[in-house]
Amino acid sequence: MFRHTSEVHSWYAERRSAQRHAVTLTRLDRLEGWSLDPATGDLRHASGRFFTVEGLQVETGHREAGSWQQPIIVQPESGILGILVKEFGGVPHFLLQAKMEPGNINLLQLSPTVQATRSNFTRVHRGNAVPYLDHFLAPRRGRVVFDSLQSEQGSWFLRKRNRNMIVETTEDVPPHDDFRWLTLEQIGDLLAVENLVNMDTRTVLSGLPGTYGGRFGDAGAEDRGLHRMAELLSWFTEAQVGRRLEQRRVPLASVKGWSVDDGRVKHEEGLYFSVVGVDVEAEGREVGRWSQPMLAPASRGVVAFLIRTVDGLPHVLVQARTEAGSRDVLELGPTVQCAPENHRRRPAELRPRFLDGVLAAGPTRTVLDVVHSEEGGRFHHAENRYLVVEAGDGVPLDPGPDFVWMTPEQLGALVRHGGRVNVEARNLLTCLRYLR
Repeated sequence: MFRHTSEVHSWYAERRSAQRHAVTLTRLDRLEGWSLDPATGDLRHASGRFFTVEGLQVETGHREAGSWQQPIIVQPESGILGILVKEFGGVPHFLLQAKMEPGNINLLQLSPTVQATRSNFTRVHRGNAVPYLDHFLAPRRGRVVFDSLQSEQGSWFLRKRNRNMIVETTEDVPPHDDFRWLTLEQIGDLLAVENLVNMDTRTVLSGLPGTYGGRFGDAGAEDRGLHRMAELLSWFTEAQVGRRLEQRRVPLASVKGWSVDDGRVKHEEGLYFSVVGVDVEAEGREVGRWSQPMLAPASRGVVAFLIRTVDGLPHVLVQARTEAGSRDVLELGPTVQCAPENHRRRPAELRPRFLDGVLAAGPTRTVLDVVHSEEGGRFHHAENRYLVVEAGDGVPLDPGPDFVWMTPEQLGALVRHGGRVNVEARNLLTCLRYLR
């Protein structure tokens, strides 16, 4: 355990020095264990497990484009993202891991106690067992604080979910070298550091009940705000039934506007993302060497909440958002979620709503501004700029059919119910609640 956050930084630096990692970009047609299907062009592993990269045809009436095709990651199995919590001296501490992921810009970031796909924890790769996994599999030891199936990035995964868990233990659980117990206060300090607390830790902590220190949590808070919780649930349900989303998997080789060029899958205008290959050498992982495809965004994204005070309570503006790979038509997303570079050439009326206002906000209106990585196991050097910006006078309390104001506590309650809040909004909510 650490008394000061500076000690966490020293331990993290020591772990970076102690572990040897190397990630090398390579051609998709040279990936060991993977192949491009000669008939479809789809990327598959020889075991038939892990994931595939395929094509997707999308039809919907609630995006800037109503119809498009794109590559997408198909990973039907659900993994476990779990954080173990234990009180020391009456203070909850959370067991985090300094974990290497091949897509991380800095390779090593602070991950949950357990961060593993089903293929990994069932040891398809024939590697080492996942430490502390028994605390999250039934019959488990300890008290479940939070347990919910949550979506992954709907723009890049097809209907993908992971089990987000927080389990409290009273047992003696000595940490391995790459694991340490941290307080929520220390994690809040670390959230201010660029690319340090990984996406999976942030999404799990978004489901933490207020009893564990969330400053927006107290009894009855879910019904205090501009709208009662029943009204918000009705608004969400009405948005769901009023939208159309048709998804059809198509051969990767036939996806319009995309092609295989120089050993990677690219968009014809260099926008959105590419699919690249990597060879990985890693110490401290279940296996020491492997190869895999990864999705590499073309530019940094922006994930932002507009925030305002209504009747003395903070409210954030969320949107009903449909993604290519959405499981249930839509989820609640942040006010703004996009890569601005993808919209740079579009006229103002076709750019995402509120984007220009968020980007133009000066420091006096900016409550939070930090860059964090996205999931480093599937995405190569994917970053988003996370922003919370005070809403100006031009943003009404009734913002239109696709947006609604709610308190952070109400949004947190919807996270805990599962399947309603997308991963970008969950990550930003964690930063808003705990970043100091």
